[in-house]
Amino acid sequence: MSTADTELLAARASGELYRTANPARIEPAGLPALLDGAAIVVLRLLGGRRAWPEGVDALVASGVPAVLLGGENTPDAELMAASTVSARASSEALAYLAAGGTDNLRELHRFLCDTVLLTGEGFAAPMPTPEFGVHGMREQSDDRPTVGVVFYRAHELSGNTAFVDVLCDAIEARGANALPVFCGSLRGAPDALLALLGRADALVATVLAAGGTVASTAGAGGDDEAWDAGALAALDVPVLQGLCLTTSRATWAASGAALSPMDAAMQVAIPEFDGRLITVPFSFKEAAVGDDLPTYVADLERAGRLAGLAVRHARMRRTPVADRRIAIVLSSYPTKHARVGNAVGLDTPASAVRLLTALRDGGYTVGEFPEDSDTLIHTLIAAGGHDVEWLTEEQLAAAPSRVPLRDYREWFAALPSSLTEGVIA
Repeated sequence: MSTADTELLAARASGELYRTANPARIEPAGLPALLDGAAIVVLRLLGGRRAWPEGVDALVASGVPAVLLGGENTPDAELMAASTVSARASSEALAYLAAGGTDNLRELHRFLCDTVLLTGEGFAAPMPTPEFGVHGMREQSDDRPTVGVVFYRAHELSGNTAFVDVLCDAIEARGANALPVFCGSLRGAPDALLALLGRADALVATVLAAGGTVASTAGAGGDDEAWDAGALAALDVPVLQGLCLTTSRATWAASGAALSPMDAAMQVAIPEFDGRLITVPFSFKEAAVGDDLPTYVADLERAGRLAGLAVRHARMRRTPVADRRIAIVLSSYPTKHARVGNAVGLDTPASAVRLLTALRDGGYTVGEFPEDSDTLIHTLIAAGGHDVEWLTEEQLAAAPSRVPLRDYREWFAALPSSLTEGVIA
């Protein structure tokens, strides 16, 4: 039993006789059925005993030899003291789990059988696993931009990497190198890891946000306090947040809010403070019918959307600054002139002027622009807007951008009927 689904996946993939369950998804009343016929129970609990006190008590009272461990890689004295096996067995079990991976989960099974059940079958000691590295073998070409994909080491060790492969395939299909990199922490990252990430022209971060919050129910593996935003910022490359939701795709599609409160906080709000560019959900947690252990499953269309954004950012980094084409898009909703650039509590026009000034100072070709925010907004309104009460024929005739009616109709026809019917009505 573990609050990290990646450990459960590694146990399942080890080939040994494991029965898996996540304490976050099972009530203490369901433990007798889970433990029926089990010879040993191992609990790996993020948050310690107080995170699941009734469950811990039920395991101890079950009579099944219990190895009780915390969710971190350091010993949890309270849980280990409550274990009903020897202190040595608990300590060694933690070493196998801290090392991680299917091979170590296989040897953990053999170790416990030999040490607790006295089967005498033998076992190997815990084997170190790499703290970081490149996932798979993908062709790299110097004449193409490179997009790095950063994901949890726990996914690599458990084999839960299909979602990374789908994203990397989409990146390559759009003409860029894909560089999938797994790591357990960016805090105090070694020079070799930073050098590896520094090969990328853009990065897609699929890890949760830095900022000192542990998303124990996400089950992705790892302490998010270890993800130091400064390490990524120092690389001076655009970092895009690829959203790996903790819900299924069906839940996401049916929800009016789209994201759960935890996903909205951990994968949108906090990453923005880290300077990441928020993109789209591309991976979802899915479980087969009758199986409560989910894996990460990518959506092909959404992965393609994310890949397109990342590749364009990577290409732009290789483009001379003066030749880069960047748009500053201001909101205009509701469609009134007074709402152009509207943002609660923020002076968007002043920010736009500062941004234009910074771009000019950085060598970008920006041309002439108003140096004060009021003049900027009035200049935009004079060029034409969406306020039909004030829009003139002269402004329409002078509009710099036009979409042929045939193209518009094709785009509109490609939209879901649930959306188009609302527009027509």
